[in-house]
Formats: sequence, C-alpha cells, structure tokens
Amino acid sequence: MPNVNTHLTFACGLYDRMQPLYTGEVKPDGIVLEFLRIEAPRVIFDNMAAKQAYDLSEMSSSEYIARRSSGDDSFVALPVFPSRSFRHSFITINLQSGIKSPKDLAGKRIGVPLYTMTAAIWIRGHLEHDFGVDLSGVTWVQGSINSASTHGEPTVMPMHKPVPIEMAQKNKSLSDLLDAGEIDAIIGTTLPICIKTNSQVKRLFPNFRDIEKEYFKRTQVFPIMHLVAIKKSTFEAHPQIAKPLFKAFEDSKNIALIRMKNLAALRYMLPWLTDDLDEIDDLFNGDPWPYGIENNLPTLNTLMQYMVEQGVIEKNIALNDLFLPV
Repeated sequence: MPNVNTHLTFACGLYDRMQPLYTGEVKPDGIVLEFLRIEAPRVIFDNMAAKQAYDLSEMSSSEYIARRSSGDDSFVALPVFPSRSFRHSFITINLQSGIKSPKDLAGKRIGVPLYTMTAAIWIRGHLEHDFGVDLSGVTWVQGSINSASTHGEPTVMPMHKPVPIEMAQKNKSLSDLLDAGEIDAIIGTTLPICIKTNSQVKRLFPNFRDIEKEYFKRTQVFPIMHLVAIKKSTFEAHPQIAKPLFKAFEDSKNIALIRMKNLAALRYMLPWLTDDLDEIDDLFNGDPWPYGIENNLPTLNTLMQYMVEQGVIEKNIALNDLFLPV
C-alpha cells in the first residue's frame, strides 16, 4: 500500500458521488486526499493541462484521449467517471433558419464552445449516426455560450482532418449570435440564455428524454464526459495509489446511491425523484454510474469511434493503454 503520509491533491466538482470523499467519510487507504472543490470544470482542465496543478483531477475525456493519441503521456487515468450526460437536450436551434428536423442542420452555421470538447463529439456522433445528418458542410463557430469570451483557455491537440472553424465575435456570446440569427444552432453543455426570451429559439429535440431513453436501451451507451486523470510524475512517485484511489471513488459513489434511494426525505430538489429512481432500476439495474472499463465498454468504444471519425484522434487506442489497472 502507499506510504501512510502520501498526500495528494484532487480537484473536482462536488458531485453527489464525490461528497463522501470531500467530507472525509471515505478515505483512500494510505492516502491523505486533499479535495479541492472547484465548480468550474473548464478551470480544472486548463489548470491541469497547462500547469499540472494537481496530483489528480477530473478531466475532459476527449482531451485526455487526444493527448495520449498525440504522444503526450503527462497523465495517466483511472476508469472513474465524475461526469456523464445524455446530450440530445443540448442542441438549440433558431426556427427562422428553416430547421425543422435534424437533417436541416446540414450546411448551417453552428455554435460550439470548443469543437473538440467531449460533449460536442457526442452530439455530432448522435446526429450523424442516429439521424443521418451530413455535417461535412457545417461551419463551426467557437465561443462561450452565455458570455462574450472564449470557452476557457484550453490546450488543444492538432486535428487530423481540416474542419471549418471560426471564432465568435469578441463582443458577442453564442447566445447573442443565435438570438440575432447570425448562427443557426448551438451544441454544447448548457442552454443559451436567449431560449428564455426568443420564441424562435427552441430545443431541436423537445422530447429529449424519450429519445435518450430509447438510445440507451438500444446501445447501452450513457455518454461519459469526464474521467479522473493523475499526473504521471505523481503516479511514478507513488505507483501503488491506483487501487486504493479507485476503491475510494467506488465506495463514495455507492454511499451516494444508497442515500439517494432513501425516500423518507427526498435528498434532492426533484419532486418526482421516486419515479426517477424506479426508472434507474428499470434501465440501469440500479446503478446508472458504473466505474471500471468492463462496465463501460459500449460507451468508451463509441466515444473512441466518434473521435476517430471526427478527426480528433488518428486511430483507436486500446482501453487498457488509457487506464491504469485497478
């Protein structure tokens, strides 16, 4: 086991599955884990990528995989997935652009915070594979969805095929551009503010919950957004940390699952949580958030496929080469 005094810093959002680690209720064996609560994932990614600011942190799955694909082995990873999300609900359109169905996105100007971000990779994959959308003629406009700025300061690996990407105007957010009809749609990780004020701005899939449930039933894919990356220098200095860390993450998640299912007093401000929990049992056999490689093969393989097809990486990487054995 690691030395008793092994001190590691871990940067992550305070998700329910992480809370027992944050409070110290769960402690990785032989490790003092200093949990740095940062609620802005992009800040964590940028600090980790540019400065290696933490011993371990949540990290964009696509950014980690792209780094490894490019030969950058600054990080290793645990098959622990702090963030997952179905993404069909995060496609917004301006009806004045003539978009009535997914295929109408062909040839349009589509806003995206970062072309290579994991959420965008998943959404483009869904559109191409499940709805037959030809995205080859799309012009992508990069910028922050609800602020007139860039989406953080990411370190982006070179693409493996050319893609037409423009930067949004410095004084306008993607929401501003969609509101004015200067772009036709937005894909990303949040909804534009203008969806509340412009009656012409709508979700592409208003029945997204039904679509996402059908997608999972058909594919067994629940899109992974973030994994846990470890500085390679930290791992080389403490090569025995992988298993106790993985166990601690697993224990923390399992405690969160148990507490979520305590219906004596609803743990979350979700009025129909009871129905949601029944659905979790029906669709996910009680655990919607599995860790480990084997439990996530369909999801990880699909993400890799989409990254290759979209030119984010050149070729598939063996999953056992991406993740530490735990």
